[in-house]
Amino acid sequence: MKLPETFTVKMKALLKDEYEDYLASYHLPQYQGIRINTLKVDLEQWETINPFATLKEVPWCKEGFYYDKEEKPTKHPYYYAGLYYIQEPSAMSPGAYLPIVPGDRVLDLCAAPGGKSTQIAARMEGKGVLVSNDISASRAKALLKNLENFGARQAIVTSETSEKLASKWPGYFDKILIDAPCSGEGMFRKNETAVKSWENYGVDYCMRLQETILEDAATMLKPDGMLLYSTCTFSPEENEGMIGAFLKKHSDFKVVPLLPVGGIQEGKPEWIDAPASLKGALRLWPHHIEGEGHFVCLLKRENKNHELSYKPQLYKRLKDYSEAYAFLKEQTYLPEDLPVVEIKGKLYQVPSDNPPLMGIRVIRCGVLLGEIKNKRFDPGHALVLAYGKEMFKNTICYKSTDEEVIRYLKGETLLHEAHKGYHVICVDDQPLGWVKAQDGRLKNQYPATWRMV
Repeated sequence: MKLPETFTVKMKALLKDEYEDYLASYHLPQYQGIRINTLKVDLEQWETINPFATLKEVPWCKEGFYYDKEEKPTKHPYYYAGLYYIQEPSAMSPGAYLPIVPGDRVLDLCAAPGGKSTQIAARMEGKGVLVSNDISASRAKALLKNLENFGARQAIVTSETSEKLASKWPGYFDKILIDAPCSGEGMFRKNETAVKSWENYGVDYCMRLQETILEDAATMLKPDGMLLYSTCTFSPEENEGMIGAFLKKHSDFKVVPLLPVGGIQEGKPEWIDAPASLKGALRLWPHHIEGEGHFVCLLKRENKNHELSYKPQLYKRLKDYSEAYAFLKEQTYLPEDLPVVEIKGKLYQVPSDNPPLMGIRVIRCGVLLGEIKNKRFDPGHALVLAYGKEMFKNTICYKSTDEEVIRYLKGETLLHEAHKGYHVICVDDQPLGWVKAQDGRLKNQYPATWRMV
């Protein structure tokens, strides 16, 4: 790969004796990772069902594992059941280092395609509320699919600018993750198009975006809240320099030192005359770790401001929608007082601690339970993935090695003597999707856009 000359000159000056080792990393293999979805299976259970021959732990993420390039995790039924997410190992570090507590209000501000949001959702253990935002509506749709597949019941997906969100939600969130748009220098080894993007946009363009996003995030963070800033670039201007400038303007924020593990290095404030406390940030270098380049810095806001109060949102309950309630009572064990909202006939299970959503472009608010059509209720695919087998009254279970599972995921009709009506297909007791049984056949309800090819 031919690197831009201005980049190599700068890296030589920064890395000095390490530069040749860094350059040699371009000839090392690219590392692949999966992260286990602990919303659906804990790590002990995973060990008993793990279908892959060789997995090695990612040091900074206990749910993360390297897999061999010969493995095909996207072709296994567990992928479609949402038991794991495929993610570059370094990209697991921001979600691992943000100290999530179940019940938190969390904002993932630049969330697509959803790797970090799914990681946060799992750590929330189904409690609190997660807002996953991406300014691009098309990218937000991919974000939504990944959250649905992961079974993230507490997630709201939005597509807005950070300025718009800050105007609506000052002081609302306990934790905020900013995986900031950046010059992408840490991805040069993985993706040659990142080099072209760097040449077209450069560091200065990204810094303007980062500064705006950081300011808006500060507006939305509670007193005592925590903000984790990350990039996939080596640029000190976008990393220690950006945070250093932010700290000068916000004396109520302090750096929380993070523990480097597995070859991760400390921050480099001396590269750009930033505060010494930024040694507590982390740098992930491809010549020190098995992964790509990343920067991670955790900030805490001191309790100097009054927390803004938000009126709790008032929602109807599942029992208030007769068609949906009748169907779901027959098919599931969902409680009748489940908070729900109906939008144009579509019924959503919503987190009870939602922020006010008026005036916000919402892609999805909670779990799509289904749609009310002509006094009947058609169940949603997201409902199946949001709950375990024990929540459904009518299930048909296969093993992951059964050919029926692959046929189902490809959208084919199956033969099975089940009683008439809806059933949930499961693989090794993990829900996959709906079928409609009649006359010894199972009419496939698996969404066309999700099917295995």
